[in-house]
Amino acid sequence: MIYHIVMWQFKEEIEADRKPELKAAMAENLCGLVGQVPGLLNAEFVTHPIPSSTHDMALVTTFAKAEDIAGYSSHPAHQHVANTYVRPFVHNRACLDFEM
Repeated sequence: MIYHIVMWQFKEEIEADRKPELKAAMAENLCGLVGQVPGLLNAEFVTHPIPSSTHDMALVTTFAKAEDIAGYSSHPAHQHVANTYVRPFVHNRACLDFEM
């Protein structure tokens, strides 16, 4: 099993009252890629990190094999979701891929 974890922080100009709705849209659309993107087995979106966290939200995805991450990254459905619901609102992206 391959894990792909991505974390983000909101851009400073994002108003606090918009953050819950933006997180909800990110969660719905990123998790909705399961079944659309080959090799993407599961997706979970973390909306409420504990106070010791350095990022505002995270996406934890699983794949059948490491090569599937590249296909996911370039898949048109993923690109649409990332460009519409994620990238305009975030910065300081961190990523960790690993096998267990």
